Amino acid sequence: MLPVPSGQPVHLTDVLLDNSPGELWVRFRFIAPKIGSTVGRIGYDVASVDMAHLCQTLAVAYVAKYDLEPARVVISLSDRPIEFGRSAPDATQFFEAYRLEQSQCIWEGF
Repeated sequence: MLPVPSGQPVHLTDVLLDNSPGELWVRFRFIAPKIGSTVGRIGYDVASVDMAHLCQTLAVAYVAKYDLEPARVVISLSDRPIEFGRSAPDATQFFEAYRLEQSQCIWEGF
């Protein structure tokens, strides 16, 4: 489990190097079983703070360690395991994209 500001349990499941957008995107995929929109679940507003924290504390170090120069870093949270690229209408998923500048995660809203 990785520490995040909300205190929810978050587990890293995959790090994918994706060139399909035409440039390198590094995708960090996490399971966060408490996210969702129903009562008692962690909503996007709280989860977005956790995603920014994961980018800054995990993704920046990973990119530096492996000497990568990604155009974007994507942090995704899912309430259950989902194969990359597969549709799962019953799952809750949150995504955020960042660019890295001087070891800082800069949010890239879509």
